Parts: sequence; structure tokens; C-alpha cells
Amino acid sequence: MMRKPDSIVAGAQTAWDILCEDRTMNHITTSCEDLDGILGGGISCKEITEVGGVPGIGKTQLGIQLAVNVQIPVEYGGLGGKAIYVDTEGSFMVERAFQIAESCIQDIMDKVLQTDDVGVCQENLHVNAILANIFYFRICSYTEQIAVVNYLEKFISAQKDVKIIIIDSVTFHFRQDFDDLALRTRVLSALAQKMMKLAKKFNLAVVLLNQVTTKCTDGSFQLTLALGESWSHACTNRIILYWKGNERCAYLDKSPSLPLSAAPFSVTTKGIRSVASSCKRMRTT
Repeated sequence: MMRKPDSIVAGAQTAWDILCEDRTMNHITTSCEDLDGILGGGISCKEITEVGGVPGIGKTQLGIQLAVNVQIPVEYGGLGGKAIYVDTEGSFMVERAFQIAESCIQDIMDKVLQTDDVGVCQENLHVNAILANIFYFRICSYTEQIAVVNYLEKFISAQKDVKIIIIDSVTFHFRQDFDDLALRTRVLSALAQKMMKLAKKFNLAVVLLNQVTTKCTDGSFQLTLALGESWSHACTNRIILYWKGNERCAYLDKSPSLPLSAAPFSVTTKGIRSVASSCKRMRTT
């Protein structure tokens, strides 16, 4: 007996539906035009983006910048959302978040300075409101990390409007506490699947910051992102941050729809910016 078409598993989509969704996908700006350019407009919602690089390159700075930028109101080109920041290393700096939030508000004010919206903009944008919409989780073990990820679906359902989850870093406790690599791979795979489910269900971006490690290839050691080859397939997009002389660069190493390319960026007193920006650059630790 033939099954009726409407008996197809719930949730099936046509290829046309998927294409239309991709064309209208929301993005979160990085505040660097060149970096946004290679990412197709910024960090994509409904996807997992991995960002890796050496210490001091600006991974946490980018994470904090995204936690602020996701809150840019819709009328000014943002998503008007909230952020979840899962900190496994103790890297999050609230003073830096305050500084980046101030600069973000000033950037918006500069854009609307010649319009009648200045008064409304001043009333609606406050640093304390931006900080109040960054939900911070401090994680001290891999078991806590798994527990928080499992809790996030309930948390997001209650909070509403969460548009980005940042884990800084996804790597730390799994490198410190795991001796059984096969078990680690299975646990990380389950964690990635859970994060992808959250991204799809709530139309939000997931950004996983990663560390680097050394890999021996043909007798020579090279830097590569941590957690191995299996983990590299868990994320939709992969961005590698690196130094080119004294200049920071970002390389789009993996994407299902964008060409692989690189772009320079700066870490300034105002946050992540284009290299051409007049903002004072800063070193990170």
C-alpha cells in the first residue's frame, strides 16, 4: 500500500525553500567591513561558526564584539537580539564589554546624526541595557559545559530573542580533562549536534572559539586548530585568525557557500575594526 505524500517525516523542506532561507539569512556584523565581506555580510544565523587562532590574536575580542553587535536595533541594521556568553577560560572582561558597547552606541549615533532619529536613538540605546542582555555562564569543567549546553534550550525559550551563543573556548576543558580520545570525540559530536539544533530551532548564530595545537606532518610541526579532524566537520564555517607581519588577518577556511578568502582586521580601543580605521590599535593577551 502506497503512503500518502503528507505522511513524509515532519520538517521536510524543498530545495527551493532552503534556497529562499539562505538568501534571507540574518547576519551579525563583526564591525570590520573586510571581514564581513568574506563572510557574506557577517556571522550567519542558523549555523555554527568556529573561530580559531593563536593566543592574543583577538578571538575573545571578536566574541565580545559579537555579543554587543547582536543587540544593534533592527532599524539600524542589526538583529535587536540578546547574547549568551559561555566562558570556560575566564577570558571574558566586563570592562572591555562596557568599552565596546560605548563605541557601538557612538557608531550608531554617528550614522543617524543627520536625521531626526537622534533623540529616539539616545533614548533607546544605553550601555547598561547592552550589558544586561549578555547572559554570562562561567564554566569550570567539561561536565559543567555539557550541562549548560543541555540547559540552553530551556533558557532560550524563557528569555526570548537570544540571537547568538558564544563559547570561549569550546576546547579548554576537553583538552585538559580527557584521556580517552574516542570518548572525547563522541561527546564533542553530541555537543555540536545540540548546538546545531539550537541554531536551527531559534534562528540564532553559534560561535565556537577554538585554540591551536601542533601537528606533525612529514617530519615538520605545524600549527592547527585543536580537537582533531573529526571536530573540523562539526562546524558549518571555520575562520582562522593569524598574524601577517604586524597585521591581523582572518582566513575563511571552510564554508558551504562562500569562496575561501582572507581579510585584514584590527583590534582597537573601540573593538574589532577595519585596518583603515583611525581608531587606536591595541595588543591583546
